[in-house]
Amino acid sequence: MRKSLEKFNRLVDALQELPTIGKKSATRLAYYMVMKDSYVGMKISHSIEDALGSLKKCSVCGGMSEDELCFICSDESRDGNILCIVENAKDILLLEENGLFDGRYFVLDSLEELSISHLQGMVNNGIDEVIFAITPSISNDAIIMYIEDKLSSYDVNFSKIAQGVPTGVSLENIDVLSLTRALEDRVKV
Repeated sequence: MRKSLEKFNRLVDALQELPTIGKKSATRLAYYMVMKDSYVGMKISHSIEDALGSLKKCSVCGGMSEDELCFICSDESRDGNILCIVENAKDILLLEENGLFDGRYFVLDSLEELSISHLQGMVNNGIDEVIFAITPSISNDAIIMYIEDKLSSYDVNFSKIAQGVPTGVSLENIDVLSLTRALEDRVKV
C-alpha cells in the first residue's frame, strides 16, 4: 500500500520534518491539503516558495528581511540607544508582536569572532544599554558573561529579561532553576 500512495507519503514525511509535527498531525495536514481543500495546499506551496526566494538575514541585526535592512533597522524612529540580544530571528517577531520594545536587535547566531566584532561595532555606535533576551540556562549565562567581557571596554549597561515564576503557575510545577532565580531576583512590594 505504501507504494500506491508514494507521493502522499512523501508529503507526510516532509511535513513531519517540521518542529512539533508528528506522524498523526502530518497525515491530517497532508490529507486536508490534498483531499479536502487543495486551494489551501496550493496557497501554502506558493507562500513557501515565495518566502524561500525573498527572505534573507538583515545585514545589520541578523533578523528576517525581504531587503538588505529589515523594517526595524530602517526605522529611524526606534530608540537607537538600546540593543536587545536574542537567540534567533523568530524571537524578534515575538517581541515585536507585543510592541513592548522599541529599540534595536542583534541576533546571536554564534559566538564567532565576526559576529562579536559586528556586535562591538553596533555598541560603538551609541548603545547605552544591552538587554539579553535569551533563554535562561547555565550555558547561556556563560554566553552572557562572555559577551559582557567582550564589551567591557564600552560605556554600556547590561541587563537581562526577568526570570522566575510565570503568572498562574503553581510552585510545584516550576523547575528548580526558575524557582531559584525567582527567589534571588525578588522585588519589594
